[in-house]
Amino acid sequence: MTSTPLHIVVLMGGWSAERQVSLLSGAGVADALESLGHRVTRIDMGRDVAARLADAKPDLVFNALHGTPGEDGSVQGMLDLMGLRYTHSGMVASVIAIDKQLTKQALVPHGIRMPAGVVVESRSLHEHDPMPRPYVLKPVNEGSSVGVAIITADSNHGQPISRDVAGPWTAFPHLLAEPFIRGRELTVAVLGGEALAVTELRPKSGFYDYDAKYTDGMTEHVCPADVPADVADEAKRMALAAHRLLGCRGASRSDFRWDDEQGVDGLYLLEVNTQPGMTPLSLVPEQGRFVGLDYPSLVQRIVDEALAEDWPATGSAAR
Repeated sequence: MTSTPLHIVVLMGGWSAERQVSLLSGAGVADALESLGHRVTRIDMGRDVAARLADAKPDLVFNALHGTPGEDGSVQGMLDLMGLRYTHSGMVASVIAIDKQLTKQALVPHGIRMPAGVVVESRSLHEHDPMPRPYVLKPVNEGSSVGVAIITADSNHGQPISRDVAGPWTAFPHLLAEPFIRGRELTVAVLGGEALAVTELRPKSGFYDYDAKYTDGMTEHVCPADVPADVADEAKRMALAAHRLLGCRGASRSDFRWDDEQGVDGLYLLEVNTQPGMTPLSLVPEQGRFVGLDYPSLVQRIVDEALAEDWPATGSAAR
């Protein structure tokens, strides 16, 4: 751990659908950094972000943004061009990981089990289903389960989906359709070169959507997850492999569905989050506590990971 106080910009907010979550993450990170003796400048990202960063002249930027453009490589590319060191993944890893279809193309050839998917035009859903029901529809490049819908045979979406029914097809021109995997929701945080733990997420109702993630009391977190040892080991292995194959840096979080009737063969990686949440309800801090890292220590560890990297280091996915 560095003992030298730094001037750190915490970049948060922005204009994505995950703005409010990012503000919570950023506030927590900034408070933790100040408690550790660092000088902190908080920046709620606007279109003038480059000028504000140039004026601040920080030693490090702590990227606490979620969604676009803070998680899709745009901000990472800007910071690279400005010569500013920053936390979490670089441009290349971010570009690929935010796009669920690109993530499949990068990981599946290396033996990472992921559900088969197809990108469809949203308007085509009103003409025919892209695959047999039940299936899941999700934006190709959003996080926090924004815009996710499960289409079942007896749902009230209509067959085909009615134009009068509200859903992600009204907000996104293209969607990723995947077969619905019955079973349980698992997640694994990776910090540096270590998979921390496996957490099971048990929503009190429905599925683990945006509200379930960020509303206190709507989801039970079981850490460590009550799953067989081989399933836990495989989830950790896949999360760590995905982190390395995508070229992630610092902290990432991999989300899984596990069909518990299929044993270890029923474990599927859904996505890799390169900017995992740092709110009081977030999973990376929870798993950090499980392995003995309180919140400030976790934040410092992420800072130390960024300082230890060769620079510039934009990250590279496996070929």
